[in-house]
Amino acid sequence: MTEVDHGGECVTPVEAVKPASDLSTLDALPFPIWCNDSGNNIPVSASRTEACNLYGLRLTTTRTVNGVTTKTGELMMNVYDYEFSSPDLPSWQHQIGVAPMSGWGDAATASVSGSMTATNQCTTQGPNTFPIQSLSPTNGVLREGYAGATTTATAVGAIGNCTTTWNLVFTTPGYNPVTTTSSLEEVRCDNATGANGARPARVGCVVWWFPAQVLYSQSSYPSLASHVSRAQASGLPGASFAAPLHRTSDPTRTSTNRNLACGDAPSIAGLSCDEYPLASTYEGLASGGTRRTFDNCNINAPTGVTGPTGASACMITATENNAQGGIMVGFYYDNRVLEADPYRVGVGT
Repeated sequence: MTEVDHGGECVTPVEAVKPASDLSTLDALPFPIWCNDSGNNIPVSASRTEACNLYGLRLTTTRTVNGVTTKTGELMMNVYDYEFSSPDLPSWQHQIGVAPMSGWGDAATASVSGSMTATNQCTTQGPNTFPIQSLSPTNGVLREGYAGATTTATAVGAIGNCTTTWNLVFTTPGYNPVTTTSSLEEVRCDNATGANGARPARVGCVVWWFPAQVLYSQSSYPSLASHVSRAQASGLPGASFAAPLHRTSDPTRTSTNRNLACGDAPSIAGLSCDEYPLASTYEGLASGGTRRTFDNCNINAPTGVTGPTGASACMITATENNAQGGIMVGFYYDNRVLEADPYRVGVGT
């Protein structure tokens, strides 16, 4: 008598097969090409409001006859997880795409469906659908699901994180269904940013770990831009993704940073002391290091110092230094930069 089971099916993560071109134009929103920069199942981002993760999955089907198990098919897929939010809205979207890249045998006849759940300070919102879709042909075209989430961190001062998880079900005729999950936890929502002049306090959501960039204009703020450029060129952090600054909202730390950098600055009409890294960062002199300066800065400190630790001080035009405060307040508001969040400082035209 021949004994045959109902077949086995499993799904395992693998390296993605990264396409050379952009993705399907049939997406609810086109998955961004920079999603291909993701690797080792680590999400990437190109802005403060978007995050994407690309990884591979392998679906394997097997049959066991008289105790001997034989592989009957294999399907290689790319999975694209994509979240996009707004700093002015309490909700965001989590979109998922499954792209079959190659396959053979029974596994190549599989279909996929799914639904999304939300945990921590959030709930699902609106349509939550990944209708069953065939994974044949294996042509790299995305099969998609789309769902929304909304934060419950809406009280004044509240900060909430969320994990949204797609539960994917792979169904192959003649085999038991197999499931896997795909999660993102990149979005943070808050009502802690506060108001900014005429712009009101509001709830919004961002990819908190992406270091947005504040720009100082050389034409509008020449002395400020000159000091920041020279400070960064000397090795102080803040210009790059690899070495961003991190905001501190601790007034004691901010005051210590400022006093160590500018506490003994001279009184010169029309000028005031600027410190870099900014006093409102964890990279200031409260974290250690020594003060440095540059020629014509009117600060009693060594010049020619290089390296990533310490801070630079320079007397710059007072009106520019005052304007910098407003620039930073607006930047923190627009990008929801909270305590310990990373950001970059750039100099533009």
